[in-house]
Amino acid sequence: MTGSVGDALKLIKDSNAVAVDFKFVDLPGLWHHFSIPAERLSEDEFDNGLGFDGSSIRGFQRIEESDMLLIPDPSTAVIDPIPEAPTVSFICNVADPITQAPYSRDPRYVAQKAEAYLQSSGMGQTSYFGPEAECFIFDSVRFDYGPNFGFHEIDSEEGIWNSGQEGPNLGYRPRFKGGYFPVPPMDRLQDLRTEIMRKMIATGIDVELQHHEAGTAGQAEFDLRFDSLTTIADKVLWYKYIAKNVAVAHGKTVTFMPKPVFGDNGSGMHTHVSIWEGDRNLFYDPSGAYAGLSQQALWFIGGILKHAAAVLAFAAPTTNSYKRLVPGYEAPNRIAYSQRNRSACIRIPLYSSSERAKRIEFRSPDPSANPYLAFSAILMAGLDGIQTRTDPGEPVDKDIYDLPPEEEAKVPFLPGSLEEVLMALEEDHDFLLRGDVFTPDLIDMWIRWKRANECDAIHIRPHPYEFYLYFDI
Repeated sequence: MTGSVGDALKLIKDSNAVAVDFKFVDLPGLWHHFSIPAERLSEDEFDNGLGFDGSSIRGFQRIEESDMLLIPDPSTAVIDPIPEAPTVSFICNVADPITQAPYSRDPRYVAQKAEAYLQSSGMGQTSYFGPEAECFIFDSVRFDYGPNFGFHEIDSEEGIWNSGQEGPNLGYRPRFKGGYFPVPPMDRLQDLRTEIMRKMIATGIDVELQHHEAGTAGQAEFDLRFDSLTTIADKVLWYKYIAKNVAVAHGKTVTFMPKPVFGDNGSGMHTHVSIWEGDRNLFYDPSGAYAGLSQQALWFIGGILKHAAAVLAFAAPTTNSYKRLVPGYEAPNRIAYSQRNRSACIRIPLYSSSERAKRIEFRSPDPSANPYLAFSAILMAGLDGIQTRTDPGEPVDKDIYDLPPEEEAKVPFLPGSLEEVLMALEEDHDFLLRGDVFTPDLIDMWIRWKRANECDAIHIRPHPYEFYLYFDI
């Protein structure tokens, strides 16, 4: 990635690019783009932007006020590893065409405001996020819905359900919950994941590792090395884009749906967080009362636990998210924190005692989230905890899934549905409004859009399993 406009234009020239691509994110979190001939790009586009129809983008403008601008961020210029034609891509911010002011519903702008708020608050200089974004790599997917039918079908050469198929069958398939770190030939996707990893590195993403995850049917994990909030959110979208396109090039398909396979682990996006002041980790205190954490870090945890339900409206933002957050599949569904313990929704990793490694891990988010909004909400909840000195309570250093009833009753559940977290967001969002990071308009649009297009849409349709339960009632 480059820095100035001059650097970006030089990259286009030196790479012999024939096209320049402009990417931006909608409110739910999907990239959109368009391209222009490389010779048409000048410094003017960085100052005055490029026009597009905001009414055609989810969560943006109404048709009577649809004209919007994209302002390319020159620091994001990178050679796009996917198109055959040499292409340089930019990530863009969204702006109003009349005032050229940043657009309040632009998720990337929210992330930038969250970073600015941290700096102005006196609570730190830089927030670092390190996501572990899981996915499934399938060989095929079929789904459709109509007034008189509804179905989905997925398949994978790795799926344990193919162990009994007739014809040539070599076995070597991960069992349910049995796919963590197997070597080939059990792991059939090593080369594909490596290709994804190499293309990620080519775009400037520092990949810590990739591996097969616990699920059968091609579950994978890519861990992105920590970076500042907006930058790491940019990298998450690059990762999704690259993974999907590399898979398709090999006749496969990638989904970041949290729970596509019944009876097996879902895909999470465990999110590691720390706050720094220059080269000093403010979460680190080797003499701290718990797990080498500073008091500031404990208050930060308290804020996330206090606002967990509202935060999940952005960090676990689909109806499918709550099919993952159930007992039995290594997905935390209780509001608690602990060192080392993966059954708590916040874990303090203890792989290293060094200052650089000290952080917290919020385990409830999943990769269906818009990373700009999810990471911003996590940061704002944690900062509220610091400001109000929120006590996180006692840690739970036991397996929460196996507590005796009297102890289990003391550990509250996370909400169990998208509707519940949207209701929580309605009631608890003042912490998000500080510094104008989130706006009432964005929160209102998010709630209305999610209810109308996801919650209500699911509620009013018969589910295929309801026929199994009720057809002969």
